[in-house]
Amino acid sequence: MPTDDSKHVAATAPPGEDRSGLLATLTAFGIWGVLPLYLRPLGEVPALQITAHRIVESCLLVFAWLAFKGQLGAVRSALADPVSRRRLIASTLMISINWIVYVWAVGNGHVVDASLGYFINPLVSVLMGVALLSERLNRTQWVAVALAACGVAYLTYATGRVPWISLVLALTFGTYGLIRKVVAVESVPGLAVETLFLVPFSLGWLIWCERQGTGAFGHQGPATDALLIGSGIVTALPLTLFAYGARRIRLSTVGLLQYVGPTLQFLCGVLVFREAFPHTRLIGFVIIWAALAIYMADSLWRRGTRY
Repeated sequence: MPTDDSKHVAATAPPGEDRSGLLATLTAFGIWGVLPLYLRPLGEVPALQITAHRIVESCLLVFAWLAFKGQLGAVRSALADPVSRRRLIASTLMISINWIVYVWAVGNGHVVDASLGYFINPLVSVLMGVALLSERLNRTQWVAVALAACGVAYLTYATGRVPWISLVLALTFGTYGLIRKVVAVESVPGLAVETLFLVPFSLGWLIWCERQGTGAFGHQGPATDALLIGSGIVTALPLTLFAYGARRIRLSTVGLLQYVGPTLQFLCGVLVFREAFPHTRLIGFVIIWAALAIYMADSLWRRGTRY
């Protein structure tokens, strides 16, 4: 893992940017972007089983990391505080739904739909901030949000169905981010608590599947077993890298880098998995991309005027 050492900040990095933080954040979004390539070989394994393995293995890894860092006290503190505990239960529900839907989408040929969810997630988060945190948007930002809504409406009209995968992923992850924003718990200890809440259910589900003869682990070959075990790493590692990096670079940089993930997912869906992407869907995506470009340009311009 990266170390927090100011001596390692490169002279070529932008002012205020830590190169190790930039690399860690970019790596995190890169891992999330190519995650479909990891999950697709597990297509024969039910999404609930994959998610259960992700939870159990990532819980073990996160607790091992916190023990190594001597930070287990943060987990105990979070569990002892009633307010933090209730909010983390809510965030646990959101992230578990998000993981299940995402894994199901990848396994059933909906990687492009999943990428759309993470493209529109930032704008969903903006609306939640307005509705629940009394945040305000300027005229340009409202134009961006309205344009994104038009893009979703167009996709619904053009395809004849509501893009439910995209909306569920955006809403659950947006709500997850909102809850974590108001919880006084650091990212990694918070993840430890969330996975800890889910471990009993995950283990129970895996044991039940094994007794029913539907368990995948140990029955579909060593490659499947290795991927299931490694699912904990690909879950916990990018979250840890992101928690490290996001604190060391500008928020505007994080905002730009967050589109690396859905862009790579989109490319995986179209170029690698050859998912259908007719011009009608392209128009909807272009509308949403334009909304994101407007919002990001306005955010960067306003941030630039502060320096």
